[in-house]
Amino acid sequence: MSDKLQKVLANAGTGSRREMERWIEAGRISVNGKLATLGDRVEPADKIRVDGNALNKSNDTPACRVLMYNKPEGELCSRKDPEGRATVFDRLPVIKNGRWIAVGRLDINTSGLLLFTNDGELANRLMHPSHEVEREYAVRVFGEVEDKMLKRLTKGVQLEDGEAKFTNIVKRPGDEESTNTWFNVSLSEGRNREVRRLWESQGVQVSRLMRVRYGTLELQKRLPQGGWVELGLPDLNTLRESVQLPAETETLIKIDPGKLDHVKISRMRRSVKKHRVRQANNKRD
Repeated sequence: MSDKLQKVLANAGTGSRREMERWIEAGRISVNGKLATLGDRVEPADKIRVDGNALNKSNDTPACRVLMYNKPEGELCSRKDPEGRATVFDRLPVIKNGRWIAVGRLDINTSGLLLFTNDGELANRLMHPSHEVEREYAVRVFGEVEDKMLKRLTKGVQLEDGEAKFTNIVKRPGDEESTNTWFNVSLSEGRNREVRRLWESQGVQVSRLMRVRYGTLELQKRLPQGGWVELGLPDLNTLRESVQLPAETETLIKIDPGKLDHVKISRMRRSVKKHRVRQANNKRD
């Protein structure tokens, strides 16, 4: 009946498995009064504490929820920043059971689709390389791009942390004489700054980068930057089934979240603007 400690923590909504592994290594987790170590397994009766606080292991598993967020450039993928910079968690809705877990990361200069969930197992599977969940990015590169370069990028190039490649590259229509060229690229893993490093390995620089798809989900075109929508059961279950998880049967959504009308969009934009003004005032203070 024992389970890996990081799995139990993730299932309780504390964070993703990877994040929990880092917490264990940092000495933030104890089991039955003893400091936990990576590789520990726990029984249902074991007493787990996180930062000294007892872990709530309620048998009432909350309904799986997923948010789609349109990340602006300039926001950090961390819960708090010592320098007071904006983070992707600042404007997320309050959650009663567990907490929001970011599915992967986008660096501070990358915008676009970022998913959040309260389900640690779903987050882990979506991020784990074994499930090969494809990510797609719109990228603008500065420099001359030749066909042989694109072939190398899809065949595989050696980076400092191993071989990497794009699964697909599509050039977008544009000014043929411009030194900036837009491409849509896809890959099936999420190493740190992988898209940028792949292009830089060929001597060109990335000047804009935006994630437009994660697995089966495409970024809603009308979703303002800094805005979020919660997925309804059809999209949620398509995502769960893509990583071999059973379908969810409950939802907290009372209306179709997929329809972004002018009223919703205007409300989101006003909310984002107010938040940015408050942040700017706090920095001045």
